[in-house]
Amino acid sequence: MPEFRKTESFEDVEVKKETTDALLCVIDGKPHWIPKSQISDDSEVSSEGDEGTLVLSEWISIEKGLV
Repeated sequence: MPEFRKTESFEDVEVKKETTDALLCVIDGKPHWIPKSQISDDSEVSSEGDEGTLVLSEWISIEKGLV
């Protein structure tokens, strides 16, 4: 997973499903498909069943309306 210059962190995230390219993450009680390519190396969650802090690129955070 890549590192990004600017990131956003989201706590208490749960990964419900996983595909080859994306994770279905519950962020603030709402499901969001997040491309794996936009998840930082610093993220605690990276695969189905994980729970913890999700660290995303600032770009995808804005695109998904999370910030």
